[in-house]
Amino acid sequence: MIRDYYNTNADDLLNKKLFLFDMDGTIYEEDRIFDGTIDLLNLIKERGGRYVFITNNSSKSVVDYIDKVAKMGIKASEEDFFTSSQATALFFRKKYPNDLIYCQGTKSLIAELKSKGLHVTEKQEDGIKVVLTGFDTELNFEKLRNTCQILTEREVDYYATNPDLVCPVSFGFVPDNGSVAIMIKNATGKYPTFIGKPETMMVDICCEKFGFTKDEAVIIGDRLYTDIQTGINAKMANICVLTGEATLKDIEEGDIKPMYVFESVRVLHDLLAKAGGAS
Repeated sequence: MIRDYYNTNADDLLNKKLFLFDMDGTIYEEDRIFDGTIDLLNLIKERGGRYVFITNNSSKSVVDYIDKVAKMGIKASEEDFFTSSQATALFFRKKYPNDLIYCQGTKSLIAELKSKGLHVTEKQEDGIKVVLTGFDTELNFEKLRNTCQILTEREVDYYATNPDLVCPVSFGFVPDNGSVAIMIKNATGKYPTFIGKPETMMVDICCEKFGFTKDEAVIIGDRLYTDIQTGINAKMANICVLTGEATLKDIEEGDIKPMYVFESVRVLHDLLAKAGGAS
């Protein structure tokens, strides 16, 4: 029998076929892979299942992520990822296929959007219809000034790739896109519509693409208001690991309650394996 941190019966995890993993704080921290990650991924494959990395971090393209995880020992292809950048590109291709989009984001994000045929600029230009902000590890004051000026002086639609307030790093956390959105709101009074988790678009597309029902899927993450709330919104199983943002205090005192809680992916792997997870 599988029991989580709170002694909840988690035997139904043995029947899951599609494992949707958050990345930062769940399977690694910056460039350090967490113990148990590769073992758990191998176990899923041995059981005939599939895993997909779904991340709100829009600072890297899928190609960049493939290279990043390869350096940690994870072999992956484009099929193994779905990012908030990809979700944004899909959404924009439907709603703004021919409109000019101003993007406050990394060069990687901008290249990804352009590769999907979108019209993207990093500068103030005539004809801008949409403003998009992403988690920008190359952010500077000039970018912030341009974004604030466009939002203040023009009538434009305003979106952000993700609402995460912080991103885990080796010494703790740094501000993420949600915190930047609050800063921009303080300056302009404007607040974006968010596209990534906890919206269900990313998990809906993954289930449909790989032919699994939501009953066969589980989402695993470290953040309550994105990863776990996505699972709740999608009415699917969800696991919170305690290696990133969420703490036991957050879980016990907050309104967002995970279905299961495990200390780490190492603990999750060991329990699945012991309970007969390997074929």
